[in-house]
Amino acid sequence: MELLTISDISLSFGGLRALSNVNMEIQSGLITSIIGPNGAGKTSLLNCISGFYHPTSGEIYFNSRRLTHSSPHQVSNMGIARAFQNLELFKGMSVLDNLLLARHQNLRYNFFQAFIYFGKASRLEAENRKFVEDVIDFMELEPFRKRTVGSLSYGIQKRVEVARALTLAPHILLLDEPMAGMNIEEKEDMVRFVMDIQNERNITVVLVEHDLGVVMDISDYIYVLDFGELIGSGHPKEVAVNPKVIEAYIGE
Repeated sequence: MELLTISDISLSFGGLRALSNVNMEIQSGLITSIIGPNGAGKTSLLNCISGFYHPTSGEIYFNSRRLTHSSPHQVSNMGIARAFQNLELFKGMSVLDNLLLARHQNLRYNFFQAFIYFGKASRLEAENRKFVEDVIDFMELEPFRKRTVGSLSYGIQKRVEVARALTLAPHILLLDEPMAGMNIEEKEDMVRFVMDIQNERNITVVLVEHDLGVVMDISDYIYVLDFGELIGSGHPKEVAVNPKVIEAYIGE
């Protein structure tokens, strides 16, 4: 079943064309990867999906709901969360507080209820705390829960970034190079987490990643961009032998 439909998306910055008539269909329950050389337009596409950029032309639909010109918080409320390539965490706060803060949109109570902290307010706080604790356990962050994020290794910070997105309980998780800058052991852990997110939490994953070995191993479907244009798509074995893809990566 199609969960996210991208139709003829183009994006321009003045005379620079970042995306040109890109079409994609993200199927529910799969790991779909978007690959391409540096500057191919991968992050620009994620920015269009998540509401940070609004495409110059074209349409984006999520569960038949138009989100082409939605704001980031509207996209998040629809059920699309994103883990950023450049960490978007509060490094002076603990892991637990970073994840609790990400759940603020679920704390729907008024000032009076918050002041007396009884009834609805205390119930919602308890439910959100329980959800965050479940994500901490799932992402194996228990040893770091009270540590400030800035004191953690880069690999653990990347894991916290993914956990922050998971606390939003998304239907689709956008991962922008979650393994960039990691050593082999950290990368293996992240691969395992991505697969568990799909299998155990039943979340559709859209992955942007430069490590082709990882992409070919875990992807159900792959789209390939080059200079903002879609040059190939298919299952990993199909993409691996696509002449246009080979030319884009290693030349003719």
